[in-house]
Amino acid sequence: MIVDFNNLPDDSRLWIYQSNRDFSNQEQDEIRNLTESFLINWQSHNQELEVSYEIKYNRFLILAVNESFNSPGGCSIDLSLRFINDLSKKINIDLLDRMNVNYKDKQDIKCVKVNELKELLNNKSINEETIIFNNLVKTKIDYMNNWESNLKNSWLSQFIK
Repeated sequence: MIVDFNNLPDDSRLWIYQSNRDFSNQEQDEIRNLTESFLINWQSHNQELEVSYEIKYNRFLILAVNESFNSPGGCSIDLSLRFINDLSKKINIDLLDRMNVNYKDKQDIKCVKVNELKELLNNKSINEETIIFNNLVKTKIDYMNNWESNLKNSWLSQFIK
């Protein structure tokens, strides 16, 4: 059952999938349609899940599950990954590349490979205050409070040294 994202409890589990570029309007429509079709039928051990999603900044797809309603099992999580993989192929954007790092550059969001961060720091294109997106957050409250974080307070801080 799809619910409004804001109505999910703070401890709801979530997964963040990122693009290396903004989604076009047409891609966003397709992402919404395909995601809703998937979520309506997403179950765990033949039990309905309470789920939601967001498209954030035209670049991120966030899936969320209220685990206190019904918890997704390993097979249902695998199914969601298969959905994301299929979606990536359909819209021709890799949403599973964990080597991408998105960050804010003034009003824009830019993407680089994680191994390019050191060079950006050295040439002062970014600094320890640069806002990055920590896609490793696991819960809705963590997403709300820690997803957008400055580089020095993220797992990427190891690149500052």
